[in-house]
Amino acid sequence: MQQHSRMTETKEEERCKREVAFHAVDTLVRDGTCVGLGTGSTAYWAIVRAGELVAKGWNLRAVATSLETERLCRERGIALVDLLAEPVDVAIDGADEAAPDFSLIKGGGGALFRERAVALVAKTYAVIVTERKLVPKLGAFPLPVEVVPFALRYVARELEGICPVVAQRTRNGTPFVTDNGNAILDCAFKTIEDPGALDAYLRDIHGVVTTGLFIGLTSQMFVGTSRGVESPARR
Repeated sequence: MQQHSRMTETKEEERCKREVAFHAVDTLVRDGTCVGLGTGSTAYWAIVRAGELVAKGWNLRAVATSLETERLCRERGIALVDLLAEPVDVAIDGADEAAPDFSLIKGGGGALFRERAVALVAKTYAVIVTERKLVPKLGAFPLPVEVVPFALRYVARELEGICPVVAQRTRNGTPFVTDNGNAILDCAFKTIEDPGALDAYLRDIHGVVTTGLFIGLTSQMFVGTSRGVESPARR
């Protein structure tokens, strides 16, 4: 029974991801739009929907937040443009955690640097999540910090002074490398009382490229639930 329950939850979660991503694209994207497309399992469905619109004859261009998203766009015939080659009308991306004030933890997929770059330039930055990503305060999901490899040990030492658990991310037993050639340290803060202050502190450490804390960037949030898609107000 437990296994059946987990499988049902997984199917329901995937259904919610698809529904919320399709809703965001259908709500915010128009023929002629330049759209920033995110990275991850929820953003994947936004790419799928954008590809369907292109197949119908829509003229969409995309700024991709990772090499993986670039690959998915090419598979679906979505034209790719470089960052700021033209204005980005809207960016649609997921998050690992989302708080009531629309602050986020991102970077579970390792694309946090490019995701932030796209978020910064987009006229509208829309975040798509399922209900289980909503938290009262950020921090349960380990915070990704992207680090220049040369300074990895130094940054890790500095982080260990403020965070109980700091671990270098690995994949298949080898150190994870971002699309920018950097490492990621995952920091288990558990609860982050002041995300803005922490982000500023971390980015001031020599060797830190960026963090997964996205503060004051989200224009709109769509939440996939068992009741349908909801668009909560910032609190």
